[in-house]
Amino acid sequence: MNKGGFSWKRALGITRVKTRISRTIGIPLTKSGRQRKVGRIVTGGGCLLVFIGVMGIVSLLLVLAISL
Repeated sequence: MNKGGFSWKRALGITRVKTRISRTIGIPLTKSGRQRKVGRIVTGGGCLLVFIGVMGIVSLLLVLAISL
């Protein structure tokens, strides 16, 4: 069982400062957080596979409409 550990960053309040800055500016300070944010923006919050499928159908319909 995890009993936790001591963190100098939490003890000095660095974690709290970074959290407040991140929430204020609206941009995550961690790499994974930034990647998640960009992914949500690109896909509109949905699944990337669904997004790609819908875009494929739309592009197919556009090609068919242009060729007629």
